[in-house]
Amino acid sequence: MIDLSGKVALVTGSSRGIGRACALRLAEAGADIIVNFVTSGREADAVAAEIAALGRRVACVRADVSQEEDVDDMIGFVRESFGRLDVLVHNAATGGFRPLAATSQRHFDAAMHTNVLSLVHLLKSATPLLEVGPARGKVVVLSSHGTHMALPMYGLIGGTKAALTSLARHWALELGDRGVNVNIVEAGLVETDSTRRLPGAAEMFAGRTTKTMVGQRQLEATDVADAVLFLSSPLSDLVQGQTLVVDGGAAIHI
Repeated sequence: MIDLSGKVALVTGSSRGIGRACALRLAEAGADIIVNFVTSGREADAVAAEIAALGRRVACVRADVSQEEDVDDMIGFVRESFGRLDVLVHNAATGGFRPLAATSQRHFDAAMHTNVLSLVHLLKSATPLLEVGPARGKVVVLSSHGTHMALPMYGLIGGTKAALTSLARHWALELGDRGVNVNIVEAGLVETDSTRRLPGAAEMFAGRTTKTMVGQRQLEATDVADAVLFLSSPLSDLVQGQTLVVDGGAAIHI
């Protein structure tokens, strides 16, 4: 059993969906949690209440990870309130579902800043905390099949996720010898508030059983969170700059 007792984890965008599942799974393993949100304050409070009920320390921090000042303030809060940071899960993302032909400069800038540049802001600010412990610091980046598959109305998000995946590998190169692991979890189609808004979502969800190779079991946010937990633990100390695909095998065949 993975034991993260005494560890502190920050999960960005953790008020809902996969981020919420990750925050709860890390807390179940013993970690204290910083729940990050931008607009979903009520949902963040609900997640924090669940984490507190597990006996963990928890704090909700409103911060827009696309803004360097917000990130610096959030990491400063972690330093002052918790005194350490062992795990950083990069989950916050935006972009909207639209054709690339309908994408504006504003859409592109928002997606690139939130989905990609945020990792630069976060690791510039958080590395001094992540690299100081006797155990290795852990950074886990959430990505998707849009990095290498063309999906309807997903071009902007997929393009930024591809950039994010590349950026994470380069961070692994820079931070690996400084005591920090940086890895990626590439999740298949998980039903969340966000993915339900995908054009044709009902058909895609209905077709998952024919794509996966795990019987009737459907991929859930908790399955992704389990992969994040592994990469956040000492069991993954020799896993560096890698992408762990969690999709029930859906992406390996036509």
